[in-house]
Amino acid sequence: MEEIKNNVYDNRELSWLKFNERVLEEAQDKDVPLFERLRFVSIFSSNLDEFFMVRVGSLYDQTLVAPDKAENKTNMTPEEQLSEIAHRVGHLLSVKDYAFIDIVNNLESVAKRVKPSDLHGDDKLFMRLYFEREVMPLLSPGIIDKNHPFPFLKNRVMYIGALLRKKSEDVKKKQLLGIVTAEFGTSLPRLLFLPGEEIRFMLVEDMILYFIENVFPNYYVESRCVFRITRNADIDANEGLYDHDMDFRAVMEELCKKRKKLTPVRAEFSYDASHELVSRMLKYLELDEKYSFRQSCPLDMDFLSELEHKLEKHSELFYTPVTPQPSPAINPYESMFTQISRKDILLSYPYNKFKGYMRLLSEAADDPYVTSIKITLYRVARDSEIVSALIRAAENGKQVLALVELRARFDEENNIGWSKKMEEAGVKIIYGLEGLKVHSKLMLITRKTGNSLKYFTQIGTGNYNERTSKLYTDFTLMTADRSIGADASMVFNALSLGTTVESTNSLLVAPKCLKSHVVEMIDNEIIYGENGYIGLKLNSLTDKDIIDKLIEAGGRGVKIELLIRGICCLIAGVEGKTDNITVHSIVGRFLEHSRIYIFGKEERRRIFISSADFMTRNTERRVEVAVPIKDSQIADTVSGIFDDMFKDNVKTRIQYSDGIYRKVKRSNDEEPFEVHKVFYERAYKEAEGIDKLYKAPKKTFLQKLKEKFAK
Repeated sequence: MEEIKNNVYDNRELSWLKFNERVLEEAQDKDVPLFERLRFVSIFSSNLDEFFMVRVGSLYDQTLVAPDKAENKTNMTPEEQLSEIAHRVGHLLSVKDYAFIDIVNNLESVAKRVKPSDLHGDDKLFMRLYFEREVMPLLSPGIIDKNHPFPFLKNRVMYIGALLRKKSEDVKKKQLLGIVTAEFGTSLPRLLFLPGEEIRFMLVEDMILYFIENVFPNYYVESRCVFRITRNADIDANEGLYDHDMDFRAVMEELCKKRKKLTPVRAEFSYDASHELVSRMLKYLELDEKYSFRQSCPLDMDFLSELEHKLEKHSELFYTPVTPQPSPAINPYESMFTQISRKDILLSYPYNKFKGYMRLLSEAADDPYVTSIKITLYRVARDSEIVSALIRAAENGKQVLALVELRARFDEENNIGWSKKMEEAGVKIIYGLEGLKVHSKLMLITRKTGNSLKYFTQIGTGNYNERTSKLYTDFTLMTADRSIGADASMVFNALSLGTTVESTNSLLVAPKCLKSHVVEMIDNEIIYGENGYIGLKLNSLTDKDIIDKLIEAGGRGVKIELLIRGICCLIAGVEGKTDNITVHSIVGRFLEHSRIYIFGKEERRRIFISSADFMTRNTERRVEVAVPIKDSQIADTVSGIFDDMFKDNVKTRIQYSDGIYRKVKRSNDEEPFEVHKVFYERAYKEAEGIDKLYKAPKKTFLQKLKEKFAK
């Protein structure tokens, strides 16, 4: 294959920043309700926090151990990537500041943010009394001098920094650095709501800043600011195993503690921070100035839940409420085992209720014919119904195996807690494979009636998490297909033995038999040239082998349509190279999370849904599962969803040959087509027909008699 020049590639980290910029665009969109715009500012900020903790943290580590090692697409060294990230983040933060100010100004008629200097009379007295009685006793101030070393600063905790001079000393004496911890929580709320009919709120860090002289009564305060730091959180579980004969769960508990103490990779300061104060702080933190950022926007947006509670009566500030609907594919009056035996069932979240899947698991927990339940758990809810059902199944005498991935980033502690509870109830717990995360969403139920043994398999694109199923778009397939069940059984057997499957009949399973099959299916489309077709819906596309193969296919005339929500290291539309490839990205009310692979059209069409993005980490370093859609009606449904997403003309951004994403432009006579709204409207309409489609069975005389006596 001819060598491909770098102008068809984008850098992974810079492409991610483009994605987060698309999130920020939603905060600027006047058609988005005001509080939802504020929420997008918060999402942008929390995304950026994780980006610095993980990706920037990883690059920082690379500058120490492999400074000259260039990444394989744009040949940028770690230092070059960090410099460009710092430059682009600075620009994005200025956009965020503008967006926040615009939203808060437009919100004033309903809820007004006030600064301490704005208050007079009774309001000022109320604030002072609140500070003295409720805030001041909870603060922990400190001075940095030869007797008081620079303290350990926690990751993403708010601090007040001040340059101080003793009142009793000569003005020429060196200024001292003072630090006040402002760790907000239940004892110290982030917001103060002022008395009165109007909703007026103040950020408590602004109040502390205002009264900082009271915190350091023996000093002149010559400069002050709010600041926080972000620490590297890129922990290595394998490193933790080298020197210990420890249970993997114990290793992960130790590493979670270690993460809190890793190197700072970013410092954020309020816009009023003086140059001297910032310089002193960065010197103590041993952090380069390019990794420091000043903002007029609050440094942490976690106060939104407090504000939302006060504004809940103002419906115009929020999206119109929607509720997941029952799927017409499920008869509410018939056993899930009976229905799945007859026909595969597909659920689409958040449009369909998660309870459709929960019915299957719940029935399995209580069904006397079910012998075993096996499941992979990556991220689960903190009050997980799924874990409760698994515990009940174990207590009912079923063989229950749960692979709990303790390395699910930032969910490690939650998963550790659940693994302990399940183990206590008799669930067999395994932790995955050395060097490989188990990211698949796979459940296998084995049911035996007489001499008949039957598999019921569920494969999903998203986590077993009731909460995120209302926020993320995902698929779940439930099937009694024997071949799929046999493959799932092989996957679980391999995981139990600490290995991975070498070959399968129906499922595509990474790391050994997913990528090779994908490349093979792309090659097959290349044979058909201009009659070939590839459609992919992914969160991210970074795997260079697959990217190069897609470029080769596009160069042979194959039409390639890509729906990539986040990172996309392939640049479409480059003349003579990627002309036949289009890249769309949808960022809107719900987070696009489902993965769809389509190869070929009409009678050649092969469709898969999967837990795997086309990132090297997914294709080579994780256990992932893709399942073929064998039912023709369900295949049409999935294909139709994919096609409809390409019709979106409200929330779609199109990637151009310069690598920039631009929002699709709608003509004046063109009707808006926003997929998230359209899909929910369909779900409501389909749910209306369920009562006509399925009628409740008539009650027997015995049931009526029992109900009578119960009353």
